[in-house]
Amino acid sequence: MSENQHSEQAQDSAPEGVQIQDLEPGQKVDASAVVAGVDVPQDDEAAAASAEQSDQDDDELDPLVEEGEVAADYLEELLDLADLDGDIDIEVRNGRTYLSVVTEEGDDGLDMLVGKDGEVLEALQELVRLAVLAGTEQRSRLVLDIAGHRLARAEQLRELARRAVQSVRGSGEPVHLDPLSPYERKIVHDVVAEEGMHSESEGEGPGRHIVVSANG
Repeated sequence: MSENQHSEQAQDSAPEGVQIQDLEPGQKVDASAVVAGVDVPQDDEAAAASAEQSDQDDDELDPLVEEGEVAADYLEELLDLADLDGDIDIEVRNGRTYLSVVTEEGDDGLDMLVGKDGEVLEALQELVRLAVLAGTEQRSRLVLDIAGHRLARAEQLRELARRAVQSVRGSGEPVHLDPLSPYERKIVHDVVAEEGMHSESEGEGPGRHIVVSANG
């Protein structure tokens, strides 16, 4: 076949609207050059749907987001069974999931889920964590708050830590605090560190508590 015949054959096989220049002897057709000039219309609606689906897939792959959804479903069923009203907020920060059950101001119907000194809340938090373990097969460190109890408690703990620091500065003697949960101990540790003092946990199990001192 002659060189002109090769060129004509390539031109005949090209997509409509695409022109192929005459080939030099021994020159091959560059496929990318063939399609470079073809205008492919893009479906904006399909592209948006694809992006949205991609975002959804990313969320589904995030274990913290997943455990938040599982925990929220469990709490919704619990509220329905107890005939209690409440909105559930989910937040992920610092590698941990936080769930808050809130209600309208002045409505104390959720107090029964807090209990004296937050004892019921602590037990409920463990139940929610077990529900997440059953649903995701992953252990959870989520924090549950109901009716703003933990927010108020956190401020009490910060004040407790500040008073302990002041006592140590005044007397030079270490201060032993009452036993606290791991989450509460972290709040105290953070405040003591901010004040330039030292704190460490001592004891085992329910008796584990914080000791605040001037030196490590």
